[in-house]
Amino acid sequence: MSELQKQDFSKWYIQTIQQADLMDYSPVRGCMIFKPDGYELWEHIQAEMNRRFQEEGIRNAYFPMLIPESFFAKEKDHIEGFSPELPFVTEAAGEILEEKLALRPTSETMIGYAFSQWINSYRDLPLEINQWANVFRWEKKTLPFLRTSEFLWQEGHTAHVDEEDARRRTMRSLVIYKEVVESLLAIPVYDGEKTPSERFAGAVSTYSIEAMMKDGKAVQAGTSHYMGTKFAEAFDIKYLDKNNQHVYAHTTSFGVSTRLIGATIMTHGDEQGLVLPPRIAPTQVVLIPVGPWKKNPAIIEKLDDIFAQLKAKGIRVKLDDSDNSPGFKFNEWELKGVPMRVECGPRDLENNQVMTKMRDAQDKVAVSLDDLVPFILQELDTMQTRLLESAKANRATHEYTHINTLDELKTHIDTKKANGEVPGWVLIGWDGTEETEAKIKEETGFTTRNIPFAPPMQKDVCLVSGKPAKHTVWIARAY
Repeated sequence: MSELQKQDFSKWYIQTIQQADLMDYSPVRGCMIFKPDGYELWEHIQAEMNRRFQEEGIRNAYFPMLIPESFFAKEKDHIEGFSPELPFVTEAAGEILEEKLALRPTSETMIGYAFSQWINSYRDLPLEINQWANVFRWEKKTLPFLRTSEFLWQEGHTAHVDEEDARRRTMRSLVIYKEVVESLLAIPVYDGEKTPSERFAGAVSTYSIEAMMKDGKAVQAGTSHYMGTKFAEAFDIKYLDKNNQHVYAHTTSFGVSTRLIGATIMTHGDEQGLVLPPRIAPTQVVLIPVGPWKKNPAIIEKLDDIFAQLKAKGIRVKLDDSDNSPGFKFNEWELKGVPMRVECGPRDLENNQVMTKMRDAQDKVAVSLDDLVPFILQELDTMQTRLLESAKANRATHEYTHINTLDELKTHIDTKKANGEVPGWVLIGWDGTEETEAKIKEETGFTTRNIPFAPPMQKDVCLVSGKPAKHTVWIARAY
């Protein structure tokens, strides 16, 4: 991490997203405005998710934002999980509404109602739909992209004939999330099951992918839930099976949100600001004329030619022919996290070359114009891989598997704090009780992230009780 990141990571984060011009603050508390570059990051996530979902036969739909309050009362655990965060519409057209309408925190209830109308026979299943929407959760503490009162997300909802098929969808959705986050955003994640206290409100099982930020804190990057028949029973989602019996469908839901943008920034950013993986960057290559280029039209002509060649290859490229100085332009595009800069001046033309600079590299590289386009394509792919490997290396540096008691955990945290270091993630044994989990949170601020499918090692003894461990769990402080 840079010095500013070490001193005040949140300050660095806010400064970075403002300098990169990704967002602005809304006059409504806890809400934000997505500027074009910030929203385009979300569009690239949408495009990749949509491609994956459509390959699976999951189709997009849209459901109303306003949900009757009575819908939430149908599933007790669900309303208890969301009631502190629910904003309601109570008046419209100057009249008090007969029933309050919630701004959706998630759409299980509305979609459960719709599914009950649409599903009649086993021939209607599986029914698998996805929605891109905004949702509302009235957060007390907010941080742009990561935690806001209104945010954008994707929520998938499916209904199946039995538990086996529903659980297959639940796990397949988690695999899609892991593949997209690692391949598109270059963020390594641990996939696993959430503990009962961390389950989605009303779910039978919740699974997550968890990512480590540069400051060692965790971000829950995506979740997938097996709902059993709980929502089907609450909303009467029944179908006629092959034996002519009316039975309840098994349902699932899964979602990721714009917090993935915040996670990308916190995973890859450096002392200069934003660093974007090439596959998600709104601008992948910026072309900049240098030297007395206005007196030499051949420079712009050559950059125009390079621009056209890159466009033809599907590269998102911009030509900065503004009146700003080269130094100003270099700094501005670095702050925006653009993966590659290409400079061309009079001497470069004479030598049939350009100078290139990768955002995550220190040195410039001279490249022949004859080899430029394949070089750029290769370097963008190389940088994408390099960022993922760098994030994996940072994660490994801040993972701790040697801590076996609560006192050792407290000592670890105090020592790291005294040395100006991050406490990171700790792999522990857990006896499976809510009491021991709650004690860890109360005394250290660490929460369980998930029970990883493939932990680096197995832990045999519970960190708190000293009893045999039922699970090996990652714990960390989280956003």
